Amino acid sequence: MFIGGVGMLLMVLFWGALIALAVWTVIRLSHSDATAPLRVRNNPLDLAKERYARGEISKEEFYRIKKDLA
Repeated sequence: MFIGGVGMLLMVLFWGALIALAVWTVIRLSHSDATAPLRVRNNPLDLAKERYARGEISKEEFYRIKKDLA
């Protein structure tokens, strides 16, 4: 009876670990897909556009940056 109980406990631990690994994998993959567009979007020209839109740089500075990046 003791050996059967240990076997059952090991089986529950095995399946619990397998399910936890599957959940962790799904969460990890969904987070990397959600953040991927942010990494692509943050190129220097887009950053300059955002800074110009927020008023951090002048029109002349924006065009100078744009010319330098071309």
